[in-house]
Amino acid sequence: MKLNLTKPLIVFDLETTGLDLVADRIIQISYIKVYVDGKEERENFFINPGKPIPAIVTELTGISDEDVADAPTFKQKAKELADKFMGCDFAGFNSNRFDVPMLAEEFLRAGIDFDFSKCRLIDAQNIYHKMERRNLAAAYKFYCGRKMEEDFVAHRADQDTEATWRVLQGEVAMYAPENQSEEDRILNNDMDELAEFSRMNDFVDFAGRIVWEDMKDKEGKTLLDATGKARKHEVFNFGKYKGWDVAEVLHKDPGYYSWMLASDFTYNTKQVLTRIRLREFNNR
Repeated sequence: MKLNLTKPLIVFDLETTGLDLVADRIIQISYIKVYVDGKEERENFFINPGKPIPAIVTELTGISDEDVADAPTFKQKAKELADKFMGCDFAGFNSNRFDVPMLAEEFLRAGIDFDFSKCRLIDAQNIYHKMERRNLAAAYKFYCGRKMEEDFVAHRADQDTEATWRVLQGEVAMYAPENQSEEDRILNNDMDELAEFSRMNDFVDFAGRIVWEDMKDKEGKTLLDATGKARKHEVFNFGKYKGWDVAEVLHKDPGYYSWMLASDFTYNTKQVLTRIRLREFNNR
């Protein structure tokens, strides 16, 4: 089913040396750039992570140190990717929890401030889990009517990307109003709605160190904006200031900002904190 795109969509998947956003690195990137007119462009390449690939990762993905030895580093590809991804939305499978945060970290390590907050992030896994609650292979069989192993080699980014793209199209087709009789099973072919439905948490940064929380009045009632939606503010989600308004802490304890920048937090967390600090400084 053709999606109602309002700007290009990057459907992508990463393979990495592990799951640690700070310590691990990308070893393979595959993406499909889908344009508003329906045209699709594909690219798939290895990345040299600058560190050995663990044996368990090689066993799982089939990607070895030899495969990436002559590949470019992410820093060498970062500007090219940022240019291709600029102005796009992003979709993947488990992408909101891992692939997007990892990609954001790699961009920042390469010195590129790619602002994902301006992108709609659509996670086919979150849609699937909310509707059916299974994994990619089961999703492929459920939405595409075939066994994934019949069409793809598992745990390769290019194969999983192709499967994810088919699953996402199948999800939009299955939950279209004309195919559902129950209102809570309807999911409209609208990128804003897909992005909102994909969201699983109220994280401000990808690591969840800062979260959105409803603003309350002195009586504990939620404050609403002009549209009737709850007003939100950023609060810390860890440490001695857990539950505190971030802006308030930055005013009360300026040294906390310096401590976080010097500590082992993700670049994205530090980026978000810096943006809040600059916003508060400019609003004085």
